[in-house]
Amino acid sequence: MPVPWFLLSLALGRSPIVLSLERLVGPQDATHCSPGLSCHLWDSDILCLPGDIVPAPGPVLAPTHLQTELVLRCRKETYCDLCVRVAVHLAVHGHWEEPEDEEKFGGAADSGVEEPRNASLQAQVVLSFQAYPTARCVLLEVQVPAALVQFGQSVGSVVYDCFEAALGSEVRIWSYTQPRYEKELNLTQQLPDCRGLEVRNSIPSCWALPWLNVSADGDNVHLVLNVSEEQHFGLSLYWNQTGPQIITLNHTDLVPCLCIQVWPLEPDSVRTNICPFREDPRAHQNLWRAARLRLLTLQSWLLDAPCSLPAEAALCWQAPGGDPCQPLVPPLSWENVTVDKVLEFPLLKVHPNLCVQVNSWEKLQLQKCLWADSLGPLKDDVLLLETRGPQDNRSLCALEPSGCTSLPSKASTRAARLGEYLLQDLQSGQCLQLWDDDLGALWACPMDKYIHKRWALLWLACLLFAAALSLILLLKKDHAKAAARGRAALLLYSADDSDFERLVGALASALCQLPLRVAVDLWSRREMSAQGPVAWFHAQRRQTLQEGGVVVLLFSPGAVALCSEWLQEGVSAPGAHGPHDAFRASLSCVLPDFLQGRALGRYVGACFDRLLHPDSVPALFRTVPVFSLPSQLPDFLGALQQPRAPRPGRLQERAEQVSRALQPALDSYFHPPGTPAPGRGLGPGAGDGT
Repeated sequence: MPVPWFLLSLALGRSPIVLSLERLVGPQDATHCSPGLSCHLWDSDILCLPGDIVPAPGPVLAPTHLQTELVLRCRKETYCDLCVRVAVHLAVHGHWEEPEDEEKFGGAADSGVEEPRNASLQAQVVLSFQAYPTARCVLLEVQVPAALVQFGQSVGSVVYDCFEAALGSEVRIWSYTQPRYEKELNLTQQLPDCRGLEVRNSIPSCWALPWLNVSADGDNVHLVLNVSEEQHFGLSLYWNQTGPQIITLNHTDLVPCLCIQVWPLEPDSVRTNICPFREDPRAHQNLWRAARLRLLTLQSWLLDAPCSLPAEAALCWQAPGGDPCQPLVPPLSWENVTVDKVLEFPLLKVHPNLCVQVNSWEKLQLQKCLWADSLGPLKDDVLLLETRGPQDNRSLCALEPSGCTSLPSKASTRAARLGEYLLQDLQSGQCLQLWDDDLGALWACPMDKYIHKRWALLWLACLLFAAALSLILLLKKDHAKAAARGRAALLLYSADDSDFERLVGALASALCQLPLRVAVDLWSRREMSAQGPVAWFHAQRRQTLQEGGVVVLLFSPGAVALCSEWLQEGVSAPGAHGPHDAFRASLSCVLPDFLQGRALGRYVGACFDRLLHPDSVPALFRTVPVFSLPSQLPDFLGALQQPRAPRPGRLQERAEQVSRALQPALDSYFHPPGTPAPGRGLGPGAGDGT
């Protein structure tokens, strides 16, 4: 069945934890032990002969635990081997035995001098190491002072540096004393491979065992091997199967460098290699189908292909119109191409019409105009070839589909007819020099100005007419759009109470029926709460004035009191410090415009009849028109809609329209005579509006 390529990720497994290893310099083995102990390593290895277990004559040192650590033994900075450091933990086992009588042992004089009970202990500890195909045994002499001898207690450890081993191998370690008083300790460990260690640049065998990464690109799966350019490697994709198998390969996956390696899963098995697709035409077709030319910089590029292949490349000139790309050999020459190696052509400048052709076995395999993507589409330029001979002789010809036409020439080709102009452009520096050598040079000269010269004036007139027409339509469109949108108006007021806020909302809604774009904090409470009153007003004021709009100051008793407070003429009115009072927040931005004389034409004032007389507005704010509503609605609307105020008759109609929309809110706000609303008094100088 076909190979499920996505299973490669499962075969490679997860990325292991990467370990950083200690480095040991020099090839010599060494040993060291815990404080208080003394240890010595025999100069040479010994035979691995553990022998039989014998009774202990008294207290003895015995291995109790084995511990390993991976280190690097380095002869050079980038030439190291993996090494296993072994620590043997020791303890005192056994006890002193009392002799039954002197006769049983032949008397004290015959048994020798008895060891003192407070003497130090000595032991010969053997470490046996096996990792295919090597096996070693080393002897460590350890001495424990009497002060540390405590029966059944650990006395410390002795460390051996170190046993060299292969990456990914299985190691077995034994430890026992000589003579052997107890059963030997043993430890089996599987060493990690190159992927689990930071040894990529340190261990030579890891240079050929790089990280393998699987990445997906749509339906394709990429197996990425990050190796250096000079490193040769082999790759085996194998099935761990038993019995006869029929494996079907997709023909689109066949390339000449695809080889097969077969071996039995047994130790030291011989691997059989075969590369059956090296001469397969289908594999070569797949190879070139997968090959790509990639531009790296303006003058460097490379050939990206699955396999190494014999190829050569040269530049060609591709003229627009679908004619074949004409090789520039000579004067340039074919260059040998190495897959995934950066190449450069000796160009002074690049041009979108320059393309790269790749040949293999004298057959064109690839062609791409690498610079067309960055420099734009093909240009209608003529390539001039300059040939230099002895005694400073030179000749010029223009490259055309029929060949290279000498200049000047009486031929009937396009380049021949324009040859005089091309030579003038070359002498005046209007041609782009692409290449220069002792034998010649290449120049790209523009042709479009000659081809379209007779039509240039007509095209220019058409373009001017189209531009003028577009400008007129654009101005009309902007005028109509501005008229449809209306003038922007920012309405500022003091939130004296909820009834007054409803009256303000009715006024704003009535003004929206006109060609006005009204902004008021009542309709932007959420935005104002998020930004803060000062920031909200500052943004609205700036946008309104930038669009040529007007800021409306709607005065009420509370607003007058706030203004007086700011001008140090009175105190603030109750209820003028609400959380959404944009009027109070805006005074810090409004007052500078009035104090510096910038308010006229940008601000207007207003107040309601029967609530506040215009004369009650502070004098500073009366430097701009202040209107009483609804009695002065026509003048108020005319000031709002400047500079495009409608005709007087039309203005009166709009005033009546706003008055009708505003009247229910006014009737609701002002109670019948003799029944004033609780908490609401008429402001200073309030009139009836008549």
